[in-house]
Amino acid sequence: MNVANILTLFRLFLIPVFVMLFFSGVPKSLLYSIYIFGLAGFTDILDGYIARKFNMITKWGTVLDPLADKLMLTTVLTCLVIAGLAPLWVLIIITAKEIFMIVAGTMLYSSDLEIPSNYYGKISTFLFYISILTLAFDVRLGSYLLNIAVFSAIIAFLNYFILYNNKKNKIRQIK
Repeated sequence: MNVANILTLFRLFLIPVFVMLFFSGVPKSLLYSIYIFGLAGFTDILDGYIARKFNMITKWGTVLDPLADKLMLTTVLTCLVIAGLAPLWVLIIITAKEIFMIVAGTMLYSSDLEIPSNYYGKISTFLFYISILTLAFDVRLGSYLLNIAVFSAIIAFLNYFILYNNKKNKIRQIK
């Protein structure tokens, strides 16, 4: 257990905190819950930086970190759909993509293949954070940005799929 992994666990802890605050009914609960989401995003950046800078990358962290991201994102989108702030199709597309990525990641975990996060995935994640944070202040602009984020997630998914197929084909050629 290291600092980067502790930050990832903290991010997992923030998921139920987000949900409880989102549905609490307290004044400005949407705004406060979005702040929790922003804090989760900050810890995601921080744990990645710490893991790379101080060579704290662990196999456990490489699995748990993206899982925490996926769980946080789908939880937030689910809450936004329930509250009528995001369309259901966004949740369906992103949940299907994330489930596929979890299954693929599980398969890759036990194989020789490793597909690290890349520029497309990072941009997609950034766009989701920006669009969801924007929703708390301007629903119209946030919705527009959410559409862009979904499009970027599809592009990132296709990029990961291409990388996976290329690496898989290279391994076949070697054998």
